Amino acid sequence: MANQLNSLDIQEIMALLPHRYPFLLIDKVLDYTPGESLTAVKNVTMNEPVFTGHFPGMPIFPGVLILEALAQATGILGFKTVTERSDNELYLFAAIDEARFKKPVVPGDTMILEVKFLKERRNMWKFYGEAKVDGQVVCCAELMCARREM
Repeated sequence: MANQLNSLDIQEIMALLPHRYPFLLIDKVLDYTPGESLTAVKNVTMNEPVFTGHFPGMPIFPGVLILEALAQATGILGFKTVTERSDNELYLFAAIDEARFKKPVVPGDTMILEVKFLKERRNMWKFYGEAKVDGQVVCCAELMCARREM
């Protein structure tokens, strides 16, 4: 029997993340394993507001938004990992280490976001993330998130 994928649609994602348009950067979760990893999708389209200024005549998806998409993926993984959480709990972006940008992301690209849980200590969670387009890594980084009650 084949493994069942744990996927999430946009409604389930919006129930976990506080982000909304235009800052919700995860379109779908393809699969996740609580406490281990998550794979998500971000479809990059020309009608996103960021492209009016980044850059006129040469649209490139900003690297900081690629990192934010990876951070949102870690937040979803964090929420799907903990068994008990309050409605006022958030994962806040705490640190980025070893970030590398390897190739520009442009309208029409589909980013596959892959995050892996590395460790947790005193409500600080560390992850490794990669964003890929057509199987090639376009960005990678270590990300830390703080689990906080708001």
